Amino acid sequence: MTGSITAILLAGARPIPDPLAQAAGVAVKPLVPVGGEPMINRPARALLDHPAIGQVVILTQRADLFAADPATAWLADHPRVRFEKGGQGIASSLLTLLEGEDLPFPILMTTADHVLLDRAMLDQFVGQANGADIAVAMVERATLLARYPQSRRTWLKFRDGWWSGANIFWFGSDKASRIIALWQEVEQDRKKGWKILAAFGPFALLGALLRILTLRGGMARIGRKFGLAARLVAMDSPEACIDADKPEDVTLIEAILRRR
Repeated sequence: MTGSITAILLAGARPIPDPLAQAAGVAVKPLVPVGGEPMINRPARALLDHPAIGQVVILTQRADLFAADPATAWLADHPRVRFEKGGQGIASSLLTLLEGEDLPFPILMTTADHVLLDRAMLDQFVGQANGADIAVAMVERATLLARYPQSRRTWLKFRDGWWSGANIFWFGSDKASRIIALWQEVEQDRKKGWKILAAFGPFALLGALLRILTLRGGMARIGRKFGLAARLVAMDSPEACIDADKPEDVTLIEAILRRR
C-alpha cells in the first residue's frame, strides 16, 4: 500500500475558546506547544514519514495561522500537504470534503492533538483496518492503566472490556459516508456514549447497557445494518488514546516524549 492512503489531519477550532490555547496565548489548539513545538507538528510528521501515506489534507478553519507561524510554516510549503476549509463539526466538514473533492480511498483520519502518534501505531492500524469500509481505533482500559494508571479517559463499557477512542479512523470506501452521515446527526453528543449507541438502534443500546454485546461484535453488527464492513482495531499501544486535551495530558505526553 505504498503511498496509497490519503490522510486527513483534523486541526480545527471549537466554537468556544479552547482552555489550552488560551493558556498558551495562541489562536487555536493545534498551535499549543507540546514538547517544545506546536502539537500539530508531531502527528503531521508521523503521517508524512509513513510509507503507506500519500497526501496529507489538513482540515481547519484557519489555514492562515499555520502558514504565518514560523514553527508550522513548513506544512504550508510541503509538497504532499494541502489545507482544506473546515466547518464547525467534524462529520459535516468531512462529508463536505468528500463530496467536493476527488479524494482517493482509503482514507485515514486522525487529529492534531494526537501528539504521540508514531510509526508502530500506524503500522498496526493500517494493517488491521485494511479491507474494511470503516474502522475505528480503540484502547481497552486495562491496556492503558497497566502503564499509565493516572491517565483519565472517557470509557464505553462492553462485555469485552471498557474502551476509549484512539482518534484514528479508517474510511476504506465511499460506503463509509453512510456512517459519517449518522455521525453528523449525533455529533453534538459524542461524549455521551449511550446517545451515540441509541442512534444505531435499540439492540446496540440495550446490549451495551446489559453488557451482552462485545464492542467487536457490535461494530460488525452495525456495519451489516448499513451494508458495509465495520471493524474495531484494538490498539496495542496504551499511548494511542492519550491525546493533548487537558493540562495533565500535556504533562504526561511531555514525560513520555522525554523517555522516547
